Amino acid sequence: MRHGQTHFNARRLLQGSCDSPLTRVGREGVRTTARHLADVPFLAAYSSPSGRAVSTAVEILRHHPDLRLRTDPDLREYDFGTFERHPERDLEAVLPWTELVPQVLDGTHPGLPKGEHAADFMARTRRAFSLIADRHPEGHVLVVGHGLALGAWLSTIHPEGLVALPNASVSEVEVEPDGSARVLRIGVDVAGQGLVAARPVPAREDALPQAV
Repeated sequence: MRHGQTHFNARRLLQGSCDSPLTRVGREGVRTTARHLADVPFLAAYSSPSGRAVSTAVEILRHHPDLRLRTDPDLREYDFGTFERHPERDLEAVLPWTELVPQVLDGTHPGLPKGEHAADFMARTRRAFSLIADRHPEGHVLVVGHGLALGAWLSTIHPEGLVALPNASVSEVEVEPDGSARVLRIGVDVAGQGLVAARPVPAREDALPQAV
C-alpha cells in the first residue's frame, strides 16, 4: 500500500527522504483503504520508517490490533537530494521524470546532487522485500511504502508493469516458495484519491492494466 496524501503531495513538492504529515483528505483516504483491508488476515505488517508511511500503517492496523508494526529503513523512498521539498517542476526542468525513472530502475543514475545512487536504491528495495518474503513464506503481509519505492519493486517482478500509484492505493503480489513472484493487482485506487500526487511513468506497450 502507498501512504496517504501528504501536504507536500498536495502542493506537488518532491518528497523522498524528507517528510510531511497527511492532509485531511489523505487521512480520510487511508481510513477508507483501512476498511477495505479490514478482513484480510494479515500475519505481519511492515512500513517505511517515514512518518507518512507509519501513520498510514497505524491506521490500517486499527483493524488488526494484534499485529505489531515493524519498520525497515530499506523501505524508505528514493532520496532526491537537493531537490527535496522543491516543486516537482524544478526537477522536471533539469531531468524529466520519464527519463529519470528508467535510469533509476536500471540502477545507472548516479544520483541527484546530494542524493542517492540508483544502484543503492534498487539494491535496498529488493533486499527489503526479499527479507519479508523469506520471513513469511505463507499468508498475507502488509507493506506500507512509497510511490517510487513500491513501483521499483513491482517493476522488478513485471518490468512492463510500472504505473503511477495513487495515494492509499493497494497492489497485490503473490510470492511462491521458490522466490518467484507475480503481480495480481496494481495501484487499486480504493480511496478514490486519483493521480493528483502520482507522478507519470514512461509509457510501455505491454504495461499491466491499472485497476481502479
